[in-house]
Amino acid sequence: MKKLIIVPAYNEEQNIEKTIEAILHESKNFDYVIINDCSTDRTRQICEAKGYNIVNLPINLGIGGAVQTGYRYAVKYGYDMAVQVDGDGQHNPEFLDKMAEYLEKNNFDMVIGSRFIKKEGFQSSKLRRVGIYFFSKLIKVVTGVTITDPTSGLRMVGRNVLNIFSRDYPKDYPEPESVVAILNRGMSIAEIPVIMEERNGGVSSISLKKSVYYMVKVSLAILFEKIRKEI
Repeated sequence: MKKLIIVPAYNEEQNIEKTIEAILHESKNFDYVIINDCSTDRTRQICEAKGYNIVNLPINLGIGGAVQTGYRYAVKYGYDMAVQVDGDGQHNPEFLDKMAEYLEKNNFDMVIGSRFIKKEGFQSSKLRRVGIYFFSKLIKVVTGVTITDPTSGLRMVGRNVLNIFSRDYPKDYPEPESVVAILNRGMSIAEIPVIMEERNGGVSSISLKKSVYYMVKVSLAILFEKIRKEI
């Protein structure tokens, strides 16, 4: 099984080296590709100086466009599964082998690393936990499936989902919306417990103001996915 780690990175000069070195140490059965989303800091220079495998986007596409680029890369080069590991260092690569084994043995289409099953490690801020709980309940209402960590970016997918996401992937804050899209296709999703780390440097792309937009936009997108399924 060819396995790829997709590392979306935007202005992660403080974190990218630590992230990739952890991947190289913990995930020797995986290849990786950094999708540099037109960073304006030294992310590109650091990656190129270290000889990391990097794709440099000519314009900023946002997290959805960067991750979709990774999925297209995976399809182009014949990978069987791919997993997103964010460039900010919050996702611990020591769980990737377990996720891959769980996905392959049980024939799941997606496996999500959830920080809320055992509630260990960094649990996000209180405000974000409220939003995560809301999306979990909304997804339960529209799909009948409980996802404890619907905003987790640590998600591994098999070939069927790779092909879908390489063609069609949400552009802004894609995690909850894409989960619903997969469930609405009758595909299978499972979660396993993981431990996530707190961001050590850089700034999150989701500010307080953007959080309001995030809640409204993603909620509407989930409802539209439900309507599209019924049509």
